Amino acid sequence: MQGKEVLVIRTGIANLASVFAGLTRMGAKPFISENPDEILRAESVMLPGVGSFAAGMQQLRNKGIAEPLKKRILDGKPTLAICLGLQLLCKKSEESPGVPGLGIIDQTVLRFPDSVRVPQLGWNRIEPEAGCRLLQMGYAYFANSFRLLEPPQDWRIAYSEYGGRFVSALEQGSVLACQFHPELSGEWGLDLMKRWLSQAPLNGGEAC
Repeated sequence: MQGKEVLVIRTGIANLASVFAGLTRMGAKPFISENPDEILRAESVMLPGVGSFAAGMQQLRNKGIAEPLKKRILDGKPTLAICLGLQLLCKKSEESPGVPGLGIIDQTVLRFPDSVRVPQLGWNRIEPEAGCRLLQMGYAYFANSFRLLEPPQDWRIAYSEYGGRFVSALEQGSVLACQFHPELSGEWGLDLMKRWLSQAPLNGGEAC
């Protein structure tokens, strides 16, 4: 892992400073790119993000990286999506009606109910289901107003509780997507990033 390069996608709305700090602390070498060919070829890619669903998808499409990123994930290449990054993998979001997402996950991202304070800001418990390779029980830091409610098929899932159960993370092969911020989640979050970064690549589409 020491010295391993990680391509971090610059979307213009990403939390790059904290991501770079976390990767550097692990001994990795992060670098920024929005080049479609580099995104397809890179050994490991991160998609961080904060902000709205519509703004995130607009950035990906304007830069011509939406389709290369989608292909990379469908091919099962090591990719980590964080916060808004997870939501962008979905078909659409209640936050931005009429704006299509990447459609890798055939689900709609929904807003938290009015019964809880929105956004969810702070720590929450992560409960992975049996069979997860990367996700472990622990506590992670969240900053989100929307969430994925229904578990997608062919993914291993971790859940959290806030206004009811929701998908806090999911993994499939070498692809990991977290609604929380692992780079802001202390040693537990850094250990999760290390497991993702050090894993042996798996074949695309293979459930973990």
